[in-house]
Formats: sequence, structure tokens, C-alpha cells
Amino acid sequence: MADTRYDVLTIGNAIVDVIARIEPGFLEREGLSEGIMHLVDTDRSAYLYERMPADKRQISGGSAANTAAGVASLGGRARFVGKVADDQLGDVFADDLNAIGVHYDTSRLINGAATARSMILLSDDGERTMNTYLGACHELTEADIREDEIGSAAITYMEGYLWDPVEAKKAFVRAAHYAHKHERPTAFTLSDPFCVHRYREEFLDLMRSRTIDYVFANIEEAKALYQTDNLQDAVREIAKDAEVAAITMGAAGAMAICNGEVVTVPAFPVDVVDATGAGDLFASGFLLAVARGQNFDMALRAGCLAASEVISHIGARPVVDLQALAAEKGLAV
Repeated sequence: MADTRYDVLTIGNAIVDVIARIEPGFLEREGLSEGIMHLVDTDRSAYLYERMPADKRQISGGSAANTAAGVASLGGRARFVGKVADDQLGDVFADDLNAIGVHYDTSRLINGAATARSMILLSDDGERTMNTYLGACHELTEADIREDEIGSAAITYMEGYLWDPVEAKKAFVRAAHYAHKHERPTAFTLSDPFCVHRYREEFLDLMRSRTIDYVFANIEEAKALYQTDNLQDAVREIAKDAEVAAITMGAAGAMAICNGEVVTVPAFPVDVVDATGAGDLFASGFLLAVARGQNFDMALRAGCLAASEVISHIGARPVVDLQALAAEKGLAV
């Protein structure tokens, strides 16, 4: 086994988030379903961008990149692998990650699609509706997956959204192969109920074949995976298919399932301002704690703490030092 240079290496779509609060009726007028991630093309992306409120904010994002940012804020050693274009937004993305201590140097896409962006529309209740143009991030390939990086990470974590493009799917499997070759566990998040509906059988195969060891889901994603309306049925089934499963339950907290044992912790009380990134930051706390040898109770608490911070403000990245916050709450991440 190689030396551990990184606690967590994440692989996913490199996206710049464009965030704005919307007025009641906006989603209905534009034919959008609240709380869902919609994939849009270049023209639709430009159309929605023009109709967003003028006070929108642009912040580097993407699910797995947000997780890497959380790991770094918690004091962990994080690396991110994802594709941006050789353009201005690509510069913004790379500079943002490196500035917060996440190692990032994936080669740029030249003379191709532009850097991806996600327009995140915030409703009054904090729910977010995403409209994502994937652009360059869909051009991630096996050539971007380096064995020396994967082999030196305690855990390699990937997002379900990465399963859409064929070449990225190959990169996903290649990364898992390298991790297991170096006796390192792999993890992934189901990402979105619609993502689960598209790839349910393939996701189950990833778990049952042990290509993936740790699975992250929220309640709706877990139920979609097993086509049930009953969470307990989903928990019973996921316990059979995954070495470890971590399920977030919103205000009810989170649970981890391993070897038939279920560990549950409550959420940290918080006024929800923007739910964007809650699952991403939960994964950062959980993964870092596990990478550092903590038990599942501590891992769940670290995940819930990181999630509570990110939903207390607009944006999917922490705005306070999560390591200091964890110490203040008595969490030994």
C-alpha cells in the first residue's frame, strides 16, 4: 500500500455555481420542478441565465468538488479530479479550489466545450432547483485518472452524476480499480433521485460487485434505488448490497448501516437558508472521519455538523473554518 498523501480524493463534475433567490411563480413560469436538477443545453443555459435576478453570485461548485472543499475546511488533505475548459471560468474554478487548500491540477480541455455552470434557483423555503450545463466536465476520461494519485488517497469518492457520459463512466471504473489495487476503499453518492432512476440497475451492480464500498444517499434516493415508498425497506436492502451505507434524513439527522448494524445521530439545529450542498458537506465530514479512523457515530456527527453549517447560508461551500467549528462542538475529526 502506498503512503497516504490525501485523506479523501474526489472525482466529479467541475462546475461553477450561479446562485440567486427567485420570486414565487418563477419555476412554474419556466416549467421547472422544484428541488430537481435539470440538465440544460447551451441555449437553455443562456436563456435561464438572462432571466435570473441581477444579484446572482458565481461560486465554484460541483458535488464532489464541494465535498473536497469540506474536507479541506475540516483540516483534511483533499484532492479533486474534474475537467474544466481553458477559459475564464476554468481559471476561476481552479483558483478557488487551490485557494482553499484542495489539490487540483487536472489537465484543461482545449478547443472544446466551455467550463460547466449550474444555475441554482433558491425558493423562499431554502429549496434549490438546479439547471446545469455540463460542457467541459463531460469530457473527463480515463487519461485523467492517475494511479499514483488514487493509490495515495485513503478513500476515493465519486458522484453519481459522473455516470452520465460514457467516457467518464470508464474513468469512474478505472479509479475504483486503482483504489482497490492499492487496498483503498471506494465511495460514491447516488446524487439525485432522477440519476437513480436512469441508472438504478447499474448503481446496484456497482455496489453488489464491490466496485463501490461506501454508498451515500438521502431518503428519496435510497427509496428510489429500491423502488419503495418505505425507508425501512430501503435500509434493509441497502444493508445487503453495500459494505457501508450513509443515509441523510434532513432535520431527522443521519444513519450509517454496516454489517447489519444501524447507527443514527440527530441533526444539529439550524435555520435553513439554502439547502445547496448539504449532502456534499455531509459526505466531507463522514469521509474524513472514517479516513482518520473514527467510528461511525463520530463520522455521522462530523457529517451532520458540516451539513448544518453549509445550509445556514447561501452557497455550497463552508464560510467558516469547519475544523474550528468541530473542535468547538467537541468532535475529534
